[in-house]
Amino acid sequence: MDNKSLRFSSIFIALIIVFYAPFAIAQEVDDESEFTYDVNSPNGPDHWGEIHPEWSLCNQGDMQSPIDLTHKKVQTTSSLGRLDRDYKPANSTLINRGHDMMLRFVGGAGHIHINGSEYQLNQLHWHTPTEHTINGRRFNLELHMVHESTNGKIAVVGIMYKIGRPDPLLSMMEPFFKALASTRDVEKSVGIIDPRKIKIGSRKYYRYIGSLTTPPCYQNVIWTIVKKVRTISRAQVHAIHEAVHEEAEANARPIQPLNNRWLKLYRPDDYQNY
Repeated sequence: MDNKSLRFSSIFIALIIVFYAPFAIAQEVDDESEFTYDVNSPNGPDHWGEIHPEWSLCNQGDMQSPIDLTHKKVQTTSSLGRLDRDYKPANSTLINRGHDMMLRFVGGAGHIHINGSEYQLNQLHWHTPTEHTINGRRFNLELHMVHESTNGKIAVVGIMYKIGRPDPLLSMMEPFFKALASTRDVEKSVGIIDPRKIKIGSRKYYRYIGSLTTPPCYQNVIWTIVKKVRTISRAQVHAIHEAVHEEAEANARPIQPLNNRWLKLYRPDDYQNY
């Protein structure tokens, strides 16, 4: 290969890297073996950004998640508009990623609209205890519904749970959790799941710009956290915990600083009726 051809090949490869890089880093890492939630481990949360250069945002980013949803910083507004969800039933598979259980939708499970953009629901997973806190209080479980736009932007809807009545979705998922408890990276068909049955129970929600809560900690993620804390049974928390927590007692990343970001709370003008 002559020098001219070599230069052309180098430029072509560089253009491919530049074009695809934003889409590559927008995804969570499926292989959890390289990081842990154990704060005393050399691969723990304080060191995620040192493990790979492409994970550097985990330590150096200034828009990281999760955060404390403190009412001292929140701006209450009705201008955000109600959460526009348009979900539909879809085939799904469950995979034990080691650091969590992920329900992946096959085909299309519908979408949400934020600021005129459409974000398709791709997967959901659970963290115990919650990653986000409200005025410093941490609850028992947090569900993340992960959406992606056609240009690779991520939007996550988070729902927090405390001990109480069982959650209907998790009641259906418990047998699958048990079946996959001793496996790793094996996908099991779950069948049709209707995300419309995931109850929110409130129009109020928090909104801020943050990051993925696992490596590579990609930023500019639109976070929507439902204000109402739902309920889950102690047995359901135990089922998830037993399935994925082999090395650490939790799979929740520590709270990250808000820095100079805005934190908004959507409240309808007729909020007193809700």
